[in-house]
Amino acid sequence: MPSPITITGTRAIGHRPLSEYRRLFVEYLAPFASRETRFYLGGAQGIDSLALLWLASETEASLVVVVPGTLTGQPADARHAVEAVREQERLAELVELRHPHHPSAEAYHSRNRWMVERSRFVIGFPHGDETSSGTWYTIEHGAGHGLPRLILPV
Repeated sequence: MPSPITITGTRAIGHRPLSEYRRLFVEYLAPFASRETRFYLGGAQGIDSLALLWLASETEASLVVVVPGTLTGQPADARHAVEAVREQERLAELVELRHPHHPSAEAYHSRNRWMVERSRFVIGFPHGDETSSGTWYTIEHGAGHGLPRLILPV
């Protein structure tokens, strides 16, 4: 059984060059990314898509994308990232939760709880100190379950 890890992060990534995110992934995701690792990612824009694409091209980890509604309901950038990983045959699973109130904070929180409750570790990339974000919600949900967390503000 793969060791499950949730990755959560901000959608706001335009304030840093892409090379800086790649450096963060090499330094902080790569050490956990073995064939025995299963990563849960939210399938959204920003960190979710960047991390998904990086993990697919640079690791042999198992990749699971979880969306609160359906993939077709995700933003175009996110859909394209998931489809690219699917075409590479690197997507282990796509979970469409079909939340009845998608899109809404309630639907995204439900998705984040789903991922955390199946994980043993949470890696979060919040945008600075925005503690009211979905990223912080996910990190705190992991804390409530006693999970170790690695927090990398971007």
